[in-house]
Amino acid sequence: MPGISPPVIVGALKRMGLRGWHLHSGSLGSVVLCIALWIRAKTIGEDERGNAERRALFVGLWPSLFWLMGDAVDRGRSRRW
Repeated sequence: MPGISPPVIVGALKRMGLRGWHLHSGSLGSVVLCIALWIRAKTIGEDERGNAERRALFVGLWPSLFWLMGDAVDRGRSRRW
């Protein structure tokens, strides 16, 4: 099954108006959100803590994705695909 090529994804992100700095900001924001969710997980009851910690860890996976997408958009602007 063929996948979607990176130029198509980068082109779609550009058409949506996203730039590299938008995605880099989102990456840093998701780090802050992850830390906030983790701190919040420590303040709630024991029966709900596991779900809250999993939510914080899930959000913790986002920064690298957003950062790499921002890099791809920045590289795509200087390269013609």
